[in-house]
Amino acid sequence: MRIVVATRNRHKLREISVLLAEAGLDLDAVTIDDVAPDAELIENEDTFEGNAIAKAGQAAVACNLPAIADDSGIEADALGGAPGVRSARWAGEPCDDARNNEKMLREMALVPAERRTVRYRCAAAFVDAGRSLQVVRSGACEGILLSSPRGSGGFGYDPLFWIPSLGQSMAEIDLAQKNQLSHRATAFRALAQALRGLPPEK
Repeated sequence: MRIVVATRNRHKLREISVLLAEAGLDLDAVTIDDVAPDAELIENEDTFEGNAIAKAGQAAVACNLPAIADDSGIEADALGGAPGVRSARWAGEPCDDARNNEKMLREMALVPAERRTVRYRCAAAFVDAGRSLQVVRSGACEGILLSSPRGSGGFGYDPLFWIPSLGQSMAEIDLAQKNQLSHRATAFRALAQALRGLPPEK
């Protein structure tokens, strides 16, 4: 099956491609920029699931192909779950990981260690407009927000996301480790399992 991945984030595309391959799905994946570079992906829903479904639906229509999309972000308990669905643009447009991390550190500066609990959430969606199919699955990963960044890998808030069970930040582990425990890995494994159970396209 040829499928479009509705993202322009190359780091995210790399993670998703590895996860889909590991799941054993026989997919010819292309990016939305390969097929419809002028297509706009609008994210204005209040939930990760809503945004993932919306992006996949928009990509499916723009490219006339089945589409996969995800929406993900970080939730800080001390901030009432913020930034949540606004994680990528928390510090304003255009999206900038460094500025987002700086804002997170400012907002959490006075929060004591025992209250610095955070989680990554991800919703992964598949939409096949031609068959009126829509599947969405979610995943989460719990952590602690560091007071300064550690590591140079990953993207987003990874340098601030401490994984207690490993004693490392998300930016200090390699992609293989990340794809064992991350929110995105959990969501896409569940999505892949659901897709394997779909009836074949006629």
